[in-house]
Amino acid sequence: MANLIIDIGNTRAKLTLFEDELPVETESTDNTSLEALPRFATRRPLDHVIVGSVVNITPEAEQRILALDTPVLWFSPKTPVPLIENTYRTPHTLGADRLAAVLGARLLQPNRDVLVIDAGTCITYDLLDHDGRYLGGNISPGVHMRLTALHEHTARLPLVELEGTIPPLGYNTETAIRSGVITGIQHEIMGIVGQLRLARPSLLVYLTGGDSLTLDTATRSIILSDPHLVARGLNRILQYNVYEKH
Repeated sequence: MANLIIDIGNTRAKLTLFEDELPVETESTDNTSLEALPRFATRRPLDHVIVGSVVNITPEAEQRILALDTPVLWFSPKTPVPLIENTYRTPHTLGADRLAAVLGARLLQPNRDVLVIDAGTCITYDLLDHDGRYLGGNISPGVHMRLTALHEHTARLPLVELEGTIPPLGYNTETAIRSGVITGIQHEIMGIVGQLRLARPSLLVYLTGGDSLTLDTATRSIILSDPHLVARGLNRILQYNVYEKH
């Protein structure tokens, strides 16, 4: 079965084509227009489509989705999700990407305590225990949000690009900002992982998201990486609701 996964994030949208459980093609596109969708969807005949979004879908994007002439599942807080018990106190506020990501991690690591770190516009931390209970998580600003905030909420600090030298201590304003943001995130991740591992020594950690590769080797050495966690989870939700639930 060929399924198209449309994951609409705060900044970009990610299109992923699945053959059964295997992601075979992926492409990033504008999250308001889904400009690449018509062309991407013609790569092969589609059986079903699922849309998960953390933003309000624009009329232009909705029009392109409906023009696919393929059955569409619009993922919402009311959509049944397999393999996971959601204990979040406000499930209607839980982002589609966060729930899908922990499900994706459970597919790869069943019966394990797993922390999923998604480094995108925001950095989210979501914990799933070995029984499949989603226990909650944290949200903090992402890399570009931190760089932008330093520029916009001060009088003289420049807007610094992410790409560039990251010394242990900045030797000018640009490197001081970049190093402060990046090393700050690295220490944030190491601190949260270390705290959670005190209670769960066998905790596995997955890193996903567009900014995951900016982290240093020491940070990545304690973490597994998979860029398709959200798409894997959405694909499994689609399979469950289309082929299994009834």
